[in-house]
Amino acid sequence: MIFNDDQLAIRDLARRYAREKLAPEYQARDKSGVLDRSLIREMGELGLMGVDLPESVGGLGAPGVTAGLIAEELAYGDFNVSAVPVGVSLLGAIIMSSGSPKLAEHWIPRMISGETLMGVCVTEPSGGSDASAMKLRCRRDGDFYVLDGEKTSITFADCADAFIVFARTGSPESGAAGITALVVPADTPGVARTRFNDVGSHIIGRGSVFFADVRVPIENRLGKENQGFTHVMRGFDFSRALIALQCVGCAQASLDEAWEYTKARTAFNAPIASYQGVTFPLVEGDSQIAAVRQLSYHAVALRDASLPHTAEAAMVKWMGPKTAFDVIHQCLLTFGHYGWSMDLPHQQRMRDVMGLEIGDGTAGIMKLIVARERVGRIAVQYDKR
Repeated sequence: MIFNDDQLAIRDLARRYAREKLAPEYQARDKSGVLDRSLIREMGELGLMGVDLPESVGGLGAPGVTAGLIAEELAYGDFNVSAVPVGVSLLGAIIMSSGSPKLAEHWIPRMISGETLMGVCVTEPSGGSDASAMKLRCRRDGDFYVLDGEKTSITFADCADAFIVFARTGSPESGAAGITALVVPADTPGVARTRFNDVGSHIIGRGSVFFADVRVPIENRLGKENQGFTHVMRGFDFSRALIALQCVGCAQASLDEAWEYTKARTAFNAPIASYQGVTFPLVEGDSQIAAVRQLSYHAVALRDASLPHTAEAAMVKWMGPKTAFDVIHQCLLTFGHYGWSMDLPHQQRMRDVMGLEIGDGTAGIMKLIVARERVGRIAVQYDKR
């Protein structure tokens, strides 16, 4: 992938910020379990959020590839902090394309500046991958919608200022055709939140969000009633590729550290870099990460060119987290028992990228998407007997 001068300048800015500001406190932030909002505002001030969104709402109007560069570089320093600009790009685009001008003008500049953190509520206790089967009730009451139910496995559940909530306004039999999307401020009466005790990514506050007779003004609706599901699915192609680039950046950090270690560590009176049994696994990891990186940027470039990219995005969404986990694991082993220590960040990177093997679509679902793109709906039929 060839980048222009503007993209290289933004990449270099993100790289310096990630390595000088984010990386040194990556593990400390994990132990604290708190998302430092000052970092989010700082990234906003530096122009590292929502670069692909229009200038009219505070973005740069840059290609999606530029957002990918930022996601990769920030993840090199802190995988979890890099999730924030990815969310701004995804949710900002949904609001921009589906919300009223007033809604866009209110929320998107605040997201880009880092003043507002927004999450998206799709998954429910009874279903994650089959999002069209959601049950969160949404009924019309004059100029308001009223929400009742639960969303779970929500990123930023306990720290977001607002959520894009997908709820059922149609009949249970209507499937994806009966879903409406709303912007819901987190401080709306009737909203309650919990936090999960996850294996990794502690600072993003994954948890459940509960809605009890929550009244949302009709002007907070995104798109038309009963047509909200198509908006989130459209955006996921972009965010899946960005997630893969997050994983690439995280794995690259461990690879760089492992290569340096092979030059400094000696065994049998020679640097361990002189042993093919040590270097060849790292070469394989470097090669695999380079391949995922190229396909990820290709998927985003297709998106920028308004060309189909659903299959490519799904490919890298399942490949990115799995490949990153395997490569980081090998880097940990390269350090021997030193790598097994909690003092080094490899164990945390493994825990963090593992979460994206589940979140935003499992490998199985991604493969179904690719198969459907190749052979049509027959790929997702099943025996109903």
